[in-house]
This record gives sequence, structure tokens and C-alpha cells, in this order.
Amino acid sequence: MSMSDRLTDDLKLAMKSRDQLRMDVIRMIKAAVLNKEVELKRDLDDAEMSRVMTTLVKQRRESVEQFEKARRMELADKERKEIEIIESYLPKPISPQELDAIVESVVAETGSRTLKDMGMVMKAVMARLAGQSIDGKQVSDLVKSKLS
Repeated sequence: MSMSDRLTDDLKLAMKSRDQLRMDVIRMIKAAVLNKEVELKRDLDDAEMSRVMTTLVKQRRESVEQFEKARRMELADKERKEIEIIESYLPKPISPQELDAIVESVVAETGSRTLKDMGMVMKAVMARLAGQSIDGKQVSDLVKSKLS
């Protein structure tokens, strides 16, 4: 079942069970995907939909930070619940050990030794992680530590 079909089915279930938060989040996901499809003028595959949802999660995390600074805990809690729902559609995140192994193998394959090679290593690592839910900053920090 494609991710689009799964979203549609889950939206129907949420409507039947009157789960307002889940309905709102699924509609938000579908709207973000539709916006991206209009922008690219083609349908998105599941990996591209995952990237859109990863962006939504990142936005929600930033919102949680801002709400906590403003002491608006009820809004921060709502954002956290939205993150949980969005993450349920994303592939299982890669473990730190698996990420470390991928970075190690790319560094060895490319023969990179210095920070000057970071761009080349990052490009190769991110290509291997395509479709995975991963934070680019985390990858960048790990690559820097391996190359320095």
C-alpha cells in the first residue's frame, strides 16, 4: 500500500472515530504533499513524501522549542502529539550505530582524510540514506568528527 493510500484510509478512520487531532494532522500532511506535487508538477513517490513529512516534523520541533520558551506548555504538548502522528508514517529511524557504520564505510571508500573532503562524503552518505528519516545536522557532525 502506498503512503498516499495509507493516509487516505487513516483519514477515513479518524473521521469515523471523530479523532480531530489525527484528522487535522493527516489533512496537513496531505496539503503539504499536494503543495510539493504542484511545485514539482508531478506525483511524489513514497521517499519524497517521507522527506516532506520529515520537514513537517522539523518545523514542529522548532515550534515546541518556541512554545516552551514562551511558557505555552499546552501548545508545546499539542505540537508533540502532532510529531508522534507524523512520525508514525515515517520509516523507522536509523540507529546511531548504523549511521556510524555508513559514515565509516563512505570515508574509507572515498579515501577522505581532511575536512576539505566533507562535501563529497556528505553527498555520498546522504545518497545512501535516501528515504530514511535522518537529521542532516547529526550526519554533518558525525562526518566532521571522522574527518578531523
